Amino acid sequence: MGSYVPNTQEERQAMLETAGYESMDDLFRDIPEEVKLKGGLNIPAGLSELEVKRKMQSIAAKNKVFPTIFRGAGAYRHYIPAVVGSVTSKENLQTAYTPYQAEISQGILQSIFEYQTMICDLTGMDVSNASVYDGASAAAEGVAMCRERKRGKAYISAAVLPYTLETVKTYCFGNGMELEVIPEKDGVTDVEWLKERLAGETACVLIQHPNYYGNLEPAEEIGEAVHQVGGKFIMSVNPISLGIMKTPAEYGADVAVGEGQPLGLPLAFGGPYLGFMAATRAMMRKLPGRIVGQTKDRNGKTGYVLTLQAREQHIRREKASSNICSNQALCALAVGVYLTAMGNEGLERAASSCMSKAHYFAKRLGEAGFELENRGEFFHEFVTVSEKESGRALQALEGHGILGGLALDDHRILWCCTEMNTKEEMDEAVRILKEV
Repeated sequence: MGSYVPNTQEERQAMLETAGYESMDDLFRDIPEEVKLKGGLNIPAGLSELEVKRKMQSIAAKNKVFPTIFRGAGAYRHYIPAVVGSVTSKENLQTAYTPYQAEISQGILQSIFEYQTMICDLTGMDVSNASVYDGASAAAEGVAMCRERKRGKAYISAAVLPYTLETVKTYCFGNGMELEVIPEKDGVTDVEWLKERLAGETACVLIQHPNYYGNLEPAEEIGEAVHQVGGKFIMSVNPISLGIMKTPAEYGADVAVGEGQPLGLPLAFGGPYLGFMAATRAMMRKLPGRIVGQTKDRNGKTGYVLTLQAREQHIRREKASSNICSNQALCALAVGVYLTAMGNEGLERAASSCMSKAHYFAKRLGEAGFELENRGEFFHEFVTVSEKESGRALQALEGHGILGGLALDDHRILWCCTEMNTKEEMDEAVRILKEV
């Protein structure tokens, strides 16, 4: 078994002697002998670099990589500029360790500050944190931060991503908040049902826009309704859609959350991803996790620090509103590089391309007997209904190297288009489906 410690035996011995020990056994002398491992580990010998590479390639070859994808449902294939990988692969940026020592962490602190600034620009909100684990945890943390002494009831739309709903349920079970699911009607949140139940104990209402089915929600109407009873309005949004759609701030949201994966992160078999969170200035001290602030040093030079840390669990564990500890610093760096490379115009073009291609594909699918389930507005995802079996249709596409939409049941499919899909791919998919 090879050693993965980059120090020589002589260097280790010198460090031991400097610390006042004669050997490694002497260093660990306080550990009882009966719990120490005697002899080597009962594992196979280590492999060479060439053998490891071949082994990993053989394992990776078992994965099926589709050249054409029409599936989203929370994770999306978008174009990632080459500069994103180039910057994030630099060794001095490949650590997410907490930058408490600001004097030696200015680079990573500035990158996080720039990320926060871009998230605020994207959502229209006043302040952003340094990110959380993923979109589902961001939504759950958003609900938790809206709890007040006399307001402990939250509402969540049934039209959010299923794993977002499950995560929020878990959080509410753990912190004692009452959670009620708003039913969906015609592919969107049932606003009338919600209005009949909103009351003084309402802490917040969470919707997803566009929602799980791809449809645009009556966000402004929902926001006005929850504000009338003094509650907070939380919007979970697709960040790419904000290239052409109104921001959460324009809809009157108090908190904006979402999954940052579309912003320069590959599908990567489900992660690691990034959850972004932003809020109004009034909600700033309830934001969970880390916030990087800009300041001046004693010489008047711009500097960056972790700020408002009294909100965090490592300062006030028993009083903190959240115990989320870490953040996705490397993923946040990738998002920052992506947004910098794309710029306002690039993001707008990507969003426009997604939407126009999705509408073209939806129209063509109708020719193959896959009709839109709802006639409302949608961004780049939509649900079709067909007399044809979903499983057979998707299997036919898979046989031609195409990953089709997500089967919601035997006759309903959730489709997705991004800027990566070509007209030729869409026409070919329709041709195959006509033969099913």
